Amino acid sequence: MARTASISRKTGETDIQLTVNLDGNGDGQRDSGVGFLDHMLDLLARHALIDLDVTAKGDLHVDDHHTTEDIGIALGGAVDQALGDRAGIRRYGHFTLPMDECLVTAAVDLGGRYAFEYHAPIAPAKIGTFDSELIEHFWQSFAANARCNLHVVLHHGKNSHHIAECVFKTLARAIRMAAESDPRSDAVPSTKGVL
Repeated sequence: MARTASISRKTGETDIQLTVNLDGNGDGQRDSGVGFLDHMLDLLARHALIDLDVTAKGDLHVDDHHTTEDIGIALGGAVDQALGDRAGIRRYGHFTLPMDECLVTAAVDLGGRYAFEYHAPIAPAKIGTFDSELIEHFWQSFAANARCNLHVVLHHGKNSHHIAECVFKTLARAIRMAAESDPRSDAVPSTKGVL
């Protein structure tokens, strides 16, 4: 069965069309109107091996906040839909990824409940024109709507662009691991029998 989902989200601040295929290979187009966010979404798709198409029109004359937040919401909701009842997945994923001077560890539980711990501060307020605090906000929005536990720890790093990339790549790998089919079981991965 195809693990795909499409989300259409329209508010007074944004208009987002998003599709995801959890069993893809990183294909798709990202057009959010926010160049840095498109770059991060490219990394996410490629390292999670998901096909991801995103088209967004947002109130960028205000700032990048609403567009970034709402794409996180839409992507989380699409992943939640694509997982279905979560039967046959590994459920848990973790990864530690080095990127130049950065080292980030991420852990994910796609168990249907939301929790979020983020410890990856970026000292500069901006990465180019992008507000660095939006990295954390994107992932909080994703986790709440994907109904997952998501933990991120930056062990060390100095360059703000590198830290942001390392966070996205690490989480992509952790999500990929958690969402993969478990070759040893097609059951729902819980003693409760449901997630």
